[in-house]
Amino acid sequence: MNHESLLKAPKVLLHDHLDGGLRPVTVVELASEYGYSKLPTTDIDELALWFNRGAKRNDLVLYLETFAHTVGVMQHRDAIERVSYECARDLAADGVVYAEVRMAPELCTEEGLTLDEVVEAMLAGFAHGASGTDLTIYLICSAMRTAARSLEIAELAVRWRDRGVVGFDIAGAEAGYPPTRHLDAFQYVQHENFHTTIHAGEAFGLPSIWEAVQFCGAERLGHGVRIVDDITGAAGEEQLGRLAAFVRDRRIPLELCPTSNVGTGVCASVAEHPIGMLRRLRFRVTVNTDNRLMSATSMTCEFAQLAEAFGWGLSDFEWLTINAMKSAFAPFPERLRIINGLIKPRYALMNAAATLGAG
Repeated sequence: MNHESLLKAPKVLLHDHLDGGLRPVTVVELASEYGYSKLPTTDIDELALWFNRGAKRNDLVLYLETFAHTVGVMQHRDAIERVSYECARDLAADGVVYAEVRMAPELCTEEGLTLDEVVEAMLAGFAHGASGTDLTIYLICSAMRTAARSLEIAELAVRWRDRGVVGFDIAGAEAGYPPTRHLDAFQYVQHENFHTTIHAGEAFGLPSIWEAVQFCGAERLGHGVRIVDDITGAAGEEQLGRLAAFVRDRRIPLELCPTSNVGTGVCASVAEHPIGMLRRLRFRVTVNTDNRLMSATSMTCEFAQLAEAFGWGLSDFEWLTINAMKSAFAPFPERLRIINGLIKPRYALMNAAATLGAG
């Protein structure tokens, strides 16, 4: 499993933040263009390192502070469209064939843009960036769980559902801001037969996951890694608690983000990440980047680290990729088209090439 083969492998990304994936050079150029003067440095390499150091402070709240600067340069339509375009181009170049990228539109309105104008700019950038590639890319509208605009954002998401938005989410500091604070927004989304994923079980534990699933109707869990708190016993003899068993039995997807979780203190290294156990126990595991700038990562990088840590090969990554595509919010026929038309054929070719090479 070398870098070249992993780069070619088709990938599906369900948990990636638009404001966490800017190119460092773009941050510097947009800051200059729009007069944003708060960057810690305008040296591109130093800025990249600064963002990455900020993501390694073992604390989600401190980690989130780095977003002030990326959001700071995303207050104008052209800037938002450029960031979205580059996001799509970078994902396509990384072998991603399907992506749901999330963003909180309310964070981009400080200079007078409306929520609809923000969403329109993002979707225009995605469409332009994905043009001519194998990438299908959609937007998930996130509401900030520390604010009080979640119903408004849920209505926004539903309003754009047939034009490139596929779901609703809440994001931001988890502890002290349970999902049920936004119950009216989630109930609205459910009433509209729309899709919900909820950041839960990242920096806070089982109560957050329980509320997300049982009260708010989460179809997927953003991170969800703390479900391991409801699993006991030695390796090979694990016992699942009621919540863990429910999540597994219902096939509720876990949007796991290994590198990001190391940075926020969930575990000390990718090798110690619970993804290995959760995959072995047959949870609906998916692999994601979370914030590519802050974590200095990509889907290829995530795959490479998992290959090294757990000895996973092409069959494992195909399993994980199909898991993610099955869990996507795209319409069912589109999911089947991507699984049967892109993912399975390409992995079959890669496996055949690997077999010939081994022979």
